[in-house]
Amino acid sequence: GLYDLAMKTGSPVIGLIDSAGLRLQEATDALNAFGAIYMKQTYVSGIIPQITAILGTCGGGLALFPTLTDFTFMEEKEAKLFVNAPNALDGNVITKCDSSTAAFQSEESGIVDVVADEATVLSKIRELVAFLPSNSNEGSDLAECTDDLNRVNEEIAGCAGDTSIALSILADNNDFFEVKAGYARDMVTGFLKLDGVTVGAVANRSEICDEEGNVAEKLEPTLSVEGCEKAADFVNFCDAFEIPVLTLTNVKGYKATMCSEKGIAKAAAKLTYAFANATVPKVNVILGKALGTAAIAMNSKSIGADITFAWPDAQVGTMEGKLAAKVMYDGQGADTIKEKAAEYDALNCSATSAARRGYVDSIVEPADTRKYVIGAFEMLFTKSEDRPAKKHGTV
Repeated sequence: GLYDLAMKTGSPVIGLIDSAGLRLQEATDALNAFGAIYMKQTYVSGIIPQITAILGTCGGGLALFPTLTDFTFMEEKEAKLFVNAPNALDGNVITKCDSSTAAFQSEESGIVDVVADEATVLSKIRELVAFLPSNSNEGSDLAECTDDLNRVNEEIAGCAGDTSIALSILADNNDFFEVKAGYARDMVTGFLKLDGVTVGAVANRSEICDEEGNVAEKLEPTLSVEGCEKAADFVNFCDAFEIPVLTLTNVKGYKATMCSEKGIAKAAAKLTYAFANATVPKVNVILGKALGTAAIAMNSKSIGADITFAWPDAQVGTMEGKLAAKVMYDGQGADTIKEKAAEYDALNCSATSAARRGYVDSIVEPADTRKYVIGAFEMLFTKSEDRPAKKHGTV
């Protein structure tokens, strides 16, 4: 009944869960009731936003409730989320690994978007709702902008590594709402407003800074399985609700481990499909490296980005010059390789060369990024783009 009313009024649904599960005495009636809720959640998916907060126990079939919704919040200490209880996992006991905790479900499984104490969870839900449209017909949420549209930020030049900070700098009033911050930290996803319009952001991340702004951890600027899947799901949400997408690109390739190799091709394809399939306004800013097909997957012009900017020192090409020179001039000595690497970088791997070929629309100074991105989205506000008629894709 609640979902029916939400559909009639075009309103989001927020669920607060603390339940011991179904009553065994109700048997198939209880199972059917679960199925009926699953069906409603599926029916409204992509039409009205769905948010779940887990404040206590959410186990067994209940665990499908949050995973069928768009965003999941979880109380940090007492809340439990599981399909199989930790002690029911083969070879595990809860003292060895408590797989039901908020830490596990946010950092390992990537189900939970925000972890906090109960009061903060409720406050954060209100913050998120303020960014979202009530339904897919409303389009991106609009608010009056009290920030300077032409604000210049010299400090953003040092934030190509930790793009969560870069996005905070770009955002109206420096308000960036990050989702899934604890999962796949090489990829940043979240919402910000630019000139009062909600925009979804996806950004590569190669550094994690502490509260004082010092680099606490370095990451490889590569695409990982988890990062690709996290970003793809986020882009799909934005596209469903007509929320424009901004990407900050700094990637040189794919994560190269045996574990990653098992799924990276499929995950990168999923990310590529999400960007290519999305018809909302799409703007890409290349902050650092944009090398190889990993950069193509990051909302490049060739898969549908409407406007692409690049910082002056950005590298755009197939690979770094030193690697290309080693391939093309193998055996010709270190001095020759060094010389040819510099030539290759200048001719084939610079933002200028990419702009000459039309793959970058404008080269912008880092400090001016905000005004250029706002201008691009304002120009794209009336964008309309169709895809071939079909039931749905299969990626």
